[in-house]
Amino acid sequence: MTTDRTDALATDDDPRPEPYSPGPVRHRGAYLEMLVSAAIGLIAAFVLAVEAIALAEDPFGQLACDINAVLSCGTVGLSWQASVLGFPNAYLGLIAEPVVITLAVAALGGVRFPRWFMLAAQAVYFIGFAFAYWLFFQSFFVIGALCPWCLTITVTTTLVFASMTRINLLDGNIRLSASAYRTVSSWLRAGIDTLIVILVLAVLTVMIVIKYGSVLFGG
Repeated sequence: MTTDRTDALATDDDPRPEPYSPGPVRHRGAYLEMLVSAAIGLIAAFVLAVEAIALAEDPFGQLACDINAVLSCGTVGLSWQASVLGFPNAYLGLIAEPVVITLAVAALGGVRFPRWFMLAAQAVYFIGFAFAYWLFFQSFFVIGALCPWCLTITVTTTLVFASMTRINLLDGNIRLSASAYRTVSSWLRAGIDTLIVILVLAVLTVMIVIKYGSVLFGG
């Protein structure tokens, strides 16, 4: 989401870059953001995986993040939504986040991935992004409790998805017409994607405060 220069092959008639062309490291800020966010997400997934084992051993045990009736990892962890595929959702994070970290580190080292790879990464991470928000809304509306580590993953997933989308749009991996590319690339360089992410996270925060503020802040 950080504004950065795109070194790409383009003409005046068609400003879209060649998706897979040699050159210096591009989108350094976006890849750094992906690296940091994925690393934080990996830590959160690891903690959740450990807590899932603790809950399996003692479903009535107290977890470190069981703060009150609203902020309760145990309540969320014991719900069926916490193991949609038959095992703790945190294990998915332990698989996905290292892939993102590897992608970001390689890109920062100058590796240029082909278009098919970046589109595959975009598609897979979109599924993870949608799943993270499904879990948030399940916690918010159905379970009635929030897991601090899950909220952390929701935020980091949002940041990684936004950065990956930015990269794929600016690099021309997501194909747009020449006129559409001019418009979208100008928006991205102006930081519109950053504004959208801030607004999304602000909306989630306001939702939590409105519904659970009295419990969270003791009002």
